[in-house]
Amino acid sequence: MNKKYNRWFWSILSLLALLFATIVLALSIGEVNFSLGELISIFQKSEGIERSILYNIRIPRILLGFAVGGALSISGLVLQAIYRNPLVEPYTLGISGGAALGVAICIVFGLNEFFPLLSLPISGVIGAFAVIVFMYFISMRRTHLNINSILLTGVMISFITSSVIMFLLSTTTSEKLQNIIFWTMGSLEEPNKYLIYLVVFVSILGLLIFYFFVSQLNALRLGEAHAKYLGINTNLLIKVLFIVASVITGISVATAGVIGFVGLIVPHLMRYLVGNDYRILLISTFLSGGIFLILSDVLARTIISPNELPIGVITGIIGGLVFIVAISKSKKLLKF
Repeated sequence: MNKKYNRWFWSILSLLALLFATIVLALSIGEVNFSLGELISIFQKSEGIERSILYNIRIPRILLGFAVGGALSISGLVLQAIYRNPLVEPYTLGISGGAALGVAICIVFGLNEFFPLLSLPISGVIGAFAVIVFMYFISMRRTHLNINSILLTGVMISFITSSVIMFLLSTTTSEKLQNIIFWTMGSLEEPNKYLIYLVVFVSILGLLIFYFFVSQLNALRLGEAHAKYLGINTNLLIKVLFIVASVITGISVATAGVIGFVGLIVPHLMRYLVGNDYRILLISTFLSGGIFLILSDVLARTIISPNELPIGVITGIIGGLVFIVAISKSKKLLKF
C-alpha cells in the first residue's frame, strides 16, 4: 500500500515539476524571447514593455491554457468512464458543436459588433447549454438510462450542428467566414481577463466536484451492474457527472474555441502511466491536460512566427500522431 502511495506522490511531483518547466518555457518564448534571469528581473519591475508582455499577453494565455486543457481532459476522462467507450470525448456528445453553432450564428448575424469582448463567449455558452438541455430532456430524464442511446444522440447532434455551420459558411461573406473558421480551430487569445478567471474557477471547481464522487467512479469502472450491487444510485450518478462534464466543457469551448484531441488522448495516456484508480487519475489527467495545451500554444505562437497557428491544428497533429504511436506500441492503452 505504501509503495502505491509513494508512486502516486512521485507521479504528482513529476507532473508539477513538468508544469513549472512548461510555464517558464511559455513565459520565455515568443516574438520576444527572455532568459530565466531576465524573467526574474522583469517580475521585480513595476512597469515596462517586457512586464506588459508577460502580464497582459503570456500569463493570461498560460492560465487559460491550463484551465481549458485540464477541464477538457477530466471531462473526457469522466465521460469515458460513464460510457465505457475509449473513443468518447467532450466533442463526441455535440457539446462543442453546439458552442460552435452559437458562435457561428453570432458572427453571421453581426451580434459580435455590439459586444465585441463578450458576444462570442456568451454565444458559445448558450449554444453549448442548449445541447446540454436538449440531451437532458431527450435522454437523461428517463427512469432508466440507456448509455448507448445518449451516445448516439450526441453523435447525431454533432452531425446536425456541423451541417448547420456548413450552411452558414456557404451563405455568409468571406470576412465572416474567415472569423468562424479561425474560431472553430481554437485560440487562447482572450482579451477579457475576468472571463479567463471564470474559466479557471469553473475548471478547478469541476475537478473538486469529480473528487467528491471518486469512490463511485472507481466502482463504475467495474460496470454499472456492479456499481448498483454496491448500493450506488447509478442513474443519479451518471446524470450529475454528465452535467458537470458538459458545463465545464461548454464554458471552455465557448471561451477558447474548438480544441480537439485533448479530452481523448490525455486520459488514455494517464491511465497507461498511473493506473485506473481515479484518486490519482483525476489530478494527473487535469495537470497533464494543462501541460499539453500550454505546450501546444507555445508551438502555435512560434512555429510560423510572427504569425500564429490555431491551437486546434497543433493539438490535432501532435495528439493524433502520439495516439497512433502509443496504440501501436501498447495494447493496454485503450483498456479501462
